[in-house]
Amino acid sequence: MLTHRPYGIEHPYASSPDQRVPVLPLTGEPVRLGVVAPDAERVVCEWGSVELPMERGSAAAADAAALAGGEGHLSEAQAKSLGADGAWSVLTPPVTEPVKYRFHAGGETTEWFEASPAAWVSSGGEIRGGDGRVQGVEWLTSAEGVHRARFSFALGPDDHLVGFGERYDGLDQRGRSLDAVVFEQYKSQGVHGRTYLPMPFAHVVDSSGSGWGFHVRTSRRTWYSSDDRQLTVEVALGDEPVVDLGIYEGSATEVLKAFLDEVGRAEELPSWVFRLWASGNEWNTQELVTARMDAHRDLAIPVGAVVIEAWSDEEGITIWRDARYDVTADGSAHPAADFAYRADGAWPDPKAMIDDLHARGIKVILWQIPLQKTEFSTGQVAADAEAMVRDGHAVLEADGTAYHNRGWWFPQALMPDLSVQRTRDWWTDKRRYLVEDLDVDGFKTDGGEHAWGHDLVYADGKLGDEGNNLYPVHYARTFGDLLRSAGKAPVTFSRSGFTGSQAHGIYWAGDEDSTWEAFRSSVTAGLTAASCGIVYWGWDLAGFSGPVPDSELYLRAAAASVFLPIMQYHSEFNHHQLPLRDRTPWHVAETTGDDRVVPLFRAYAELRERLVPYLTEQAARTISTDRPLMRPLFFDHADDPEVWNHPYQYLLGDDLLINPVLEPGATVWTTYLPAGDWIDVWTGEPAGTGRMVREVPLDVVPVYARAGRWERLRAVFQP
Repeated sequence: MLTHRPYGIEHPYASSPDQRVPVLPLTGEPVRLGVVAPDAERVVCEWGSVELPMERGSAAAADAAALAGGEGHLSEAQAKSLGADGAWSVLTPPVTEPVKYRFHAGGETTEWFEASPAAWVSSGGEIRGGDGRVQGVEWLTSAEGVHRARFSFALGPDDHLVGFGERYDGLDQRGRSLDAVVFEQYKSQGVHGRTYLPMPFAHVVDSSGSGWGFHVRTSRRTWYSSDDRQLTVEVALGDEPVVDLGIYEGSATEVLKAFLDEVGRAEELPSWVFRLWASGNEWNTQELVTARMDAHRDLAIPVGAVVIEAWSDEEGITIWRDARYDVTADGSAHPAADFAYRADGAWPDPKAMIDDLHARGIKVILWQIPLQKTEFSTGQVAADAEAMVRDGHAVLEADGTAYHNRGWWFPQALMPDLSVQRTRDWWTDKRRYLVEDLDVDGFKTDGGEHAWGHDLVYADGKLGDEGNNLYPVHYARTFGDLLRSAGKAPVTFSRSGFTGSQAHGIYWAGDEDSTWEAFRSSVTAGLTAASCGIVYWGWDLAGFSGPVPDSELYLRAAAASVFLPIMQYHSEFNHHQLPLRDRTPWHVAETTGDDRVVPLFRAYAELRERLVPYLTEQAARTISTDRPLMRPLFFDHADDPEVWNHPYQYLLGDDLLINPVLEPGATVWTTYLPAGDWIDVWTGEPAGTGRMVREVPLDVVPVYARAGRWERLRAVFQP
């Protein structure tokens, strides 16, 4: 077998061994061609009229950052994802005109391929919008058409760039290079500048307190870079060489409002979402979930929701593990009455468990993934996979065959085409009994980053280059609609998204290690997401991957998470090895030997309970005014240049200023208080303005209330 794919697997940041690099060469640039020929002793590339002997080795080394993750249950899978035995490559002469090429090995010859060089030229398409701000327009053009547009916006020396979706590496993106493509960066997102939730939208905030913003109205990939003079934007194009721009003038709130008027905004969710959420990937039995919630009760640590990840057989993610039922050979949905549960099984009575949790005031969230495994030849999972393909519910390859996931998580799985209602209904009908009969309250809509390929075919008429980024938006919508149809609030809990995700549920910062660096980057992620209209947001406090964090990191992260829109803890799958890696406060106390953990965590959770009415009120105010709930200081104090020196500080609603302690060993912490009258919530004393230094024992995170609201908030902090 001799394999060459010019686009490879289309990993956004790394090359596969059978790829052409770059896929679209510039005129005068050579390309490196790769093939996979496992049994070949010699491989030759026929490049036009020249034969080029190939050498053993990959077309390009795998991007180490793309394989990042270190320790963790997905790391090994990632490390293997770009490898291949029998890789061969060759560097061609410079490409100056369209050239055809093919490969020969052991009597086998591939089809002909063609590479057409491209060049940036001054004409070739149209920029719609821009309001006179666009300059230096160029078009990347080859014999095959116009591929990209490039242009710039002038920036003043003191302008700041905030937005581009959820970003982990800095509140102000000035001076950085980034792109907008949905991607599963497993840990270290801030280090590598990648994100699950990008958006082609940003604020430009100047030193006078005014500003403007822009939205590249596309779901195709975009790229951004900036320096001391300008922001350069590059846009992938479709068949029509047109770029549609939205330009919004005014304050940050006015800019955000104009953007959300176009793309949609959040709806109010019930107040219970603001209580503590508890989760562990290895809570995989009814006994374990009940025991964890019993421990919360016995230790008097209030909890509002439990996220059950490992509830299903992890084949189809529709049926409780160990349930007994007859396979529906046509792949149709099961009603609740079809299932019987073994008394000695993992989940002997899911309905009774959920009823019991509800009686305790605890809501139940079940995990999901938008993939259908294909490695089984029998059982319900095989029948469902067959039905997905047979009945036209799968995302397709360009040749009309079903797409199989090219990523490292659930590899080769099918993807339901959630771009159209008929498949959304088909996919959720299998899960409807969970909501209507078992009374589940929401879904953790995990994943959503698995669509790789510019020419994938979606039923709504879009190809992959345009539809892939929208996949997680459709995914969250699908489960929100299921919940609505059963009279429930649309509580979905997602890590990936794109423009339009603002209208669909809750988000968290994704997979991260238990490190101080991850703590800081997650706070940044929340602030940047909020700047783009994400209202309900949280993170796995103190990280979810790797060994249990030390008590200081855990308690500082828990204290800070009291003052995030969503407060939740979670731990990664670790193959049920000992010692356990649960992030429950009692397990952290036992692991670290620090007897302060449980009483302090209890105090934080109790404070969070008292804060719920404020958060509920302020979320409603956010949705009606578009002033973010987790609000970077520039929204209210854009005319104060000092706020940019304190990028981790933020307002929680209108009346609380938060400054989380983000470094180990801190005994004092400096907060910058902008103009206004402020009260230290822990002492009740006026705090003035400017730089304030206060002691920060583990039970204190610096929080300041607006003086005019203090009497209404006093009981939250001084009950």
